[in-house]
Amino acid sequence: MPRSSRMNALSLTAFASKLAPTVGLALLLSACAIGPDYKRPDVIEPVQFKEAQGWRQANPSDSLARGAWWELYGDRQLNGLVERLNTSNQTVAQAEARFRQAQALVRSSRGAFYPSVDLSVGKTRASQGTGSSSASLSSSSSGIRDTLNAQLGVSWEADIWGKLRRGLEANEASAEASSADLAAMRLSQQSELVQSYLQLRVMDEQTRLLQATLDTYQRSLKMTENQYRAGVAGKDAIAQAQTQLKTTQASLIDLIWQRAQLENAIAVLIGEAPANFNLAVSNDIPALPQIPVSLPSQLLERRPDIASAERSVIAANANIGVAKAAYYPDLSLSLQGGYSSSTYEDWISLPNRFWSVGPKLAMTLFDGGQRSAEVDRTVASYDETVAKYRQTVLDGFREVENYMVQLKVLADEAVVSNEALESARESLRLTENQYKAGLIAYLDVVTVQATALSNERTVLTLLQSRLVASVQLIAALGGGWDGQTSLAEKE
Repeated sequence: MPRSSRMNALSLTAFASKLAPTVGLALLLSACAIGPDYKRPDVIEPVQFKEAQGWRQANPSDSLARGAWWELYGDRQLNGLVERLNTSNQTVAQAEARFRQAQALVRSSRGAFYPSVDLSVGKTRASQGTGSSSASLSSSSSGIRDTLNAQLGVSWEADIWGKLRRGLEANEASAEASSADLAAMRLSQQSELVQSYLQLRVMDEQTRLLQATLDTYQRSLKMTENQYRAGVAGKDAIAQAQTQLKTTQASLIDLIWQRAQLENAIAVLIGEAPANFNLAVSNDIPALPQIPVSLPSQLLERRPDIASAERSVIAANANIGVAKAAYYPDLSLSLQGGYSSSTYEDWISLPNRFWSVGPKLAMTLFDGGQRSAEVDRTVASYDETVAKYRQTVLDGFREVENYMVQLKVLADEAVVSNEALESARESLRLTENQYKAGLIAYLDVVTVQATALSNERTVLTLLQSRLVASVQLIAALGGGWDGQTSLAEKE
């Protein structure tokens, strides 16, 4: 080996032996991380829901999927629509894209732990004055030199104070929050679709009711007209029958545009243009399901919006560590080497090589309070996310309590309304018989018919409200209760 090569090798060995303690110290210090470790904020957590009496307890877990909860309604067409929503809903697609962005940030943060390697190849042309004006006048090319460079550089930042680890922790928590946001958006869109579908099916039943009522009113009008011609009934009876018929027709027309709005809403939810989507009329109304209710503590693990809020707290907590790490010096190690020559002929050759290696310790001595302000900002941001998390939990408890009591009250109201409907039907039957026998005027029939129709529609409206409230309760509880894989894990 040439003497110069042996000298270079010895120099590198000696430098490496001096650099080893620095690297070892950096690795040892990197075991710690500046900033507070995360602890879940305390929240007001009741032992059980106030309205839980009489409800069957569920057995949910954050590690279990919410399942195809819409299948509780036993409607195949509804199941197919929700599956189309899961694949084609554009609002969910936006949330999914945001989740992928968050995942990319996590991968980028992990990449900061590894050395970066740079390669550069270039040519420079430079000129330097000769110090003599006469010389420069005699030769315009004097002092001009071409330089060819090929350089490979390696640099690595030692994460002594945990700045990179806290940054990774924050980005991972943000990605988990984004995953929970995606689950919450999907659940929200599913809930909206199921509610619209159930309302549409009840509206189909209301349409059939009004159509059957119109047929009855048509027969009543015809009978009244016959009685008028026979001199039994007056012209006022015809006017009353016509008024009743036209009022019911107007109500039926009103249902047509309401159903169209629901149908169009469903089309958009499944990613379809309303003009290309039609939902055929059905004779069946999905049954009201039995809904098990989880404990308040389990609600914290099940609801994706609560999970997202807590993971935002984790990210804000980690950002405090990133801000505090700015007070401490950064240690970076760099290695560069390559070849430099003025000609292509002997560019890549041993005499033209160069290299440099060494650690670098850098810190800011004065910044006018910028770091202090950043720490204060991250602490305030953490406090904000904690308050938001606690408010989200309280809102979750409130929603469950509201929908539970709503379903209870609607169930009690439905019992009374069904009893009133039976009485109205019986009253109508007796009144019509009396009218046919000529014992009473048609005005009495009109009054009883209006009461009976009102009770029929009230029963259907209550059923619609109960179905919608059941969907809202399921969504407030975080979804269904079956499955093996969490929604976040599917992404």
